[in-house]
Amino acid sequence: MDKKFCIFDMDGTLVDSMGYWKQLGREYLAQKGFTENVEPVLERIKTMTMAESTALIIRTFRLEVTPEKLVDEMNRVMEEHYRRDVPLKSGIAGYLTALRERGARLCVATATDEVLARACLERLEVADCFEFILSCEAMGVGKDRPDVFLAAAHRLGAAPGEIAVFEDAVYAVRTAKAAGFYTVGVYDENGAADWASVAELADETVLDWNQAK
Repeated sequence: MDKKFCIFDMDGTLVDSMGYWKQLGREYLAQKGFTENVEPVLERIKTMTMAESTALIIRTFRLEVTPEKLVDEMNRVMEEHYRRDVPLKSGIAGYLTALRERGARLCVATATDEVLARACLERLEVADCFEFILSCEAMGVGKDRPDVFLAAAHRLGAAPGEIAVFEDAVYAVRTAKAAGFYTVGVYDENGAADWASVAELADETVLDWNQAK
């Protein structure tokens, strides 16, 4: 990868957090004292909207919370992981350092809240590698639209074709590529089922940061 401008996703690309997200429902319910008959509900909500899934959880476990409160409480559980124990992906620190030494300019574009993303990356001692962090949450649109990538490109002062976008999610790779960016698909074991699609779409792939160049 020889681009002088790079946009990095965070979850599943820089940090190993997707497993925490997958376990979030189970962890939240355990904290509420529910450890039995949990799996059938967690399986059902995989294909539901947020509104549908929160309604099912509240109804099934007779929780005395509003849907908004439930989402807030679950987010706080995840926040603690970002602040305490979400790890860097192996080898990424060295890769970022090598890019910086080659004169590349880096930023982060993430679905995670910007303040929380910064706290996580600062704890992991890589925040200084990035000029800025942009959050889809703050922009009001996800990576099914190119807004966050285009905003990052504008701040970097570069055209999409000059910028490498590093992503583990197939839909984000598709969006960035359609917007004219050079795409680098990053393998994450929690998204292994989609890896063939990511590899087919991306201009370049990374299976292991320790071996990336």
